Amino acid sequence: MTDVDPRFRPPEATVAQPWDRLAAELARHGLRLDTDVAPRQFAGGLANLNYLVSVDGSPTVLRRPPPGPSAEGANDMAREWRVLRRLGAGYPLAPRGVHFCTDPGVLGAQFQLLEYRDGVTVGATVPPALTAAASPSPGPAGRPGSPGRPGSPGSSGTGTVPGRLTATLLTAMAALHALDPASVGLGELGRPEGFLERQVEGWARRVAAVYPDGLPAAATAVIGWLRHAVADVPAGEARLIHCDFKFDNMLVDPVTLAPVAVLDWDMTTRGDPLFDLAVLLSYWIESDDPPALHELRQVPSLEPGFPRREQVAAAYFTAAGRPPAELGFHLALARLRLAIAWMQLYRRFADDPVAGPRYAGFARIADAVLGWTADLTAART
Repeated sequence: MTDVDPRFRPPEATVAQPWDRLAAELARHGLRLDTDVAPRQFAGGLANLNYLVSVDGSPTVLRRPPPGPSAEGANDMAREWRVLRRLGAGYPLAPRGVHFCTDPGVLGAQFQLLEYRDGVTVGATVPPALTAAASPSPGPAGRPGSPGRPGSPGSSGTGTVPGRLTATLLTAMAALHALDPASVGLGELGRPEGFLERQVEGWARRVAAVYPDGLPAAATAVIGWLRHAVADVPAGEARLIHCDFKFDNMLVDPVTLAPVAVLDWDMTTRGDPLFDLAVLLSYWIESDDPPALHELRQVPSLEPGFPRREQVAAAYFTAAGRPPAELGFHLALARLRLAIAWMQLYRRFADDPVAGPRYAGFARIADAVLGWTADLTAART
């Protein structure tokens, strides 16, 4: 019997690509798609399609948007390519860009090829391959907040696998935020001035598209609260932020738990680092949160041994070497973003049930997140 590799979709569930056109595109640029090695689609991810292919004898990742129109600001391969062509010079966890194609005639959309790094991701649960990990994480050293630096919050001093994974993730996030964007040629990325205001208005604009029959009262309440509160939020220092920095976007070594790579940079910009932390915490569901939220299952926060949200925030501030900050506004904004993103995915299912059956329950989760956030913001008024 052939072992099933959980990292990949089975052949019958794989979204096929025109591999002959990909081979021709690469040949025009002096690259060779090894057609004797069958491409395999990675199972993870909620939108973009990722494949393991072989190029010039080396494992390589093909990354492209999902079929059909993309939601505003999503699946930006050009942005990700720009970031990854530069970021590795100062942030070793960023994979190297190999090739970018702007011609939608090849695969139906812009796409890129990226360096492959071998590691394990964590989703709603910790994979069995990681539960036996016991060796300390050596990690790179020498920079403030570098992942795995001995004695830092990213090392194995927290002991348990959940504690070590959480510390590694937060230290990798803090290391990104510590990097001067100009030092890697990304000093002009995005528009950090007015970042939070634009986030509020951008998600307020998107919400109408995912609720075409009228906004839920909870969405109206949250947006109103954010619009009122944003003027009183201190402007954070403009730093590179990932905008989806969570466990399933980080590869770790299955033995040492050292970080191997951070993935999915298509939303990267310069903005307030607290928004990155808040996005992570928006997924961090706890046992005493409303039961409907337990279906979110994007991080393993409900598993034994994982810290609570306030402990995660405190550990980030320690890793970043900065004093604790109030996160109420950032969390409300991140949860609005989460609810709308989940509704965008639900609309993909509603438009094409065959292509998106895993999104069938996302509307219920989005409504629960909105209702919970509306209650929390009302309590702060």
